[in-house]
Amino acid sequence: MEAEVAQLADLAAQVVARALAGGVDVAEAIVRCGFDLSTKIRLGEPELVEEAGHRGIGLRVIKNKRVALASTSDLSRAGIERFVADALELVEVSQEDPFAGPADPELVAAPAPRAEGLYDPAVAALDAEQALAWARRGEDAARSFDPRITNSDGATFARSASAFALVLSGGFRGGYAGSYASLAVVPVADDEGGRKRRGHHWSARRHLGDLAPAEEVGREAARRTVAKLGARKIESCEAPVVFEPDTARSILGLMATCVLGSAIWRKSSYLAGREGTRVASELVTIVDDPFLPRGPGSRPFDGEGLASRRNVVVERGILQTYLCDSYSARKLGRQSTASAARGAGGGVGPATTNFVLQPSATAASEILAGTKRGLLVTEMLGYGFNPVTGDFSRGAAGFWIEGGELAFPVSEVTISINADELWQRIDAVGDDLDVRSSTAAPTLRVSAMTIAGQ
Repeated sequence: MEAEVAQLADLAAQVVARALAGGVDVAEAIVRCGFDLSTKIRLGEPELVEEAGHRGIGLRVIKNKRVALASTSDLSRAGIERFVADALELVEVSQEDPFAGPADPELVAAPAPRAEGLYDPAVAALDAEQALAWARRGEDAARSFDPRITNSDGATFARSASAFALVLSGGFRGGYAGSYASLAVVPVADDEGGRKRRGHHWSARRHLGDLAPAEEVGREAARRTVAKLGARKIESCEAPVVFEPDTARSILGLMATCVLGSAIWRKSSYLAGREGTRVASELVTIVDDPFLPRGPGSRPFDGEGLASRRNVVVERGILQTYLCDSYSARKLGRQSTASAARGAGGGVGPATTNFVLQPSATAASEILAGTKRGLLVTEMLGYGFNPVTGDFSRGAAGFWIEGGELAFPVSEVTISINADELWQRIDAVGDDLDVRSSTAAPTLRVSAMTIAGQ
C-alpha cells in the first residue's frame, strides 16, 4: 500500500500544480482509493455479497479569500482537466470570506508524520468466501446457543481497505493506508403474544487478529436476545440510570457534536461560552486521542497537514477546549487544535479522532451492584437531542435493577433529562472501555433521570 499511497500523492501533486497554474492563491488536493466488501448470512444461507472499489479526488482552491470545491471520480487526463477547470471557474463566482485560508504554515507538519499500525494486509486479502465463513460461524453459534432462538436477522461481516494522499500548495505532502473489519450478529427469539425479540452483538477492529472470535460474538448476541424475553413496561418514575458501553458511547457522541468549533461559532451548542467551567462531574475526563494504537480514529496528521495532537477536552468535569480546524479557530480567535477532517470532496471542517471517556478502576459489576433501584439501558431508539438547549429524550430498553441485581427486562420506556444535568449527575464510571469505534465509553451511571413508562 505504500506504493499506492505514493501514486496517489503524485496525482494530487499534479492537480495542485494545474490549479496553481490557473491563477489561484491556494490549492489543496486529496486523492482516495478503497476496496470494500460486505457479506451477510441469514439462516445459514448467503444473502448478500457486495464488493466495490472506489477512487476519486477532491480539490479546494482559494483566491482572494474566495473558496471553491470540486471533486471527480474520472481520473482520466480529460476528466482531471475538466475537474480543475470547474474549480477555477467556481472560485471566480464565489463570495469572499474573510476567515478563509489554509492552515498557518508554521503549524503544518514537515515532513509529514508516518502512520503505524493502521493497516493490516490480512484484512485487505480477506475474500468473499472467507467473509461468509466468518458470518456463518457467528450465526451458527447464536442459533445453537438456546432453543428459544428461533430465527435470525442474519450475521454481517464487512471489511474495508483504503489509502489516501493529501498535497497542499503550502508544501505539505503525506498519506497513509487504513483497514477495518467488523462482524455483527442479530438473532431473533419468540416471546409471549407472538412478539419477536431481537438482540445483537458486534466486534470491530483495524486488524483481523484483534477481532473477537465469530463464535464468541454469536453467543453473546444470543445471550442478549434471550435475556429480553418477557420484557415489560414500568411505572413512570425518577431513578438512577446505568448506561452500558454501547449506549454510553451514544451519549458521548452527543457531547462530541457540541465541542466542535463549528458548532461553537455558529452558537448551535449548549456548551458555547462554557470553556473553563464545570460541564460534568469530577469523574468525567474526555480525551480526543489520535495516537491510540490501532484506534479506529487514529491518524498521524489532520486534514490540513498539522501533526496530530492529543486534546484533553474535559478534565475532571471542567471543559478545557473546543476542537477546531483553522477556519473555526479563526472565527473564535484561537489556534487550530489539529482537529481538521477533509472530506472526499475537498471540504474541511473540525471533527473528532478517537473521542474517549476515560475509564476508572471501578468494575462495571460494582456499579450495577451499587445501584439499589434503577434502569440499565442496553438499547436506545430514535434521536431526541437538541444541541442548542441540551434537551435530551430517547426511547430505551434494558433491565430493571432491584437490590443491585437485574430483576426483569424492560421495553417501551423513554428516558429524558437536560444534557447539562446528565453529565453533572454522573456518579460512577466503569473500567470496561472497549474502543471498537472512534467514539467510545465505559459503563456509566447517572444518579437520576426521568423514566416515562405507563
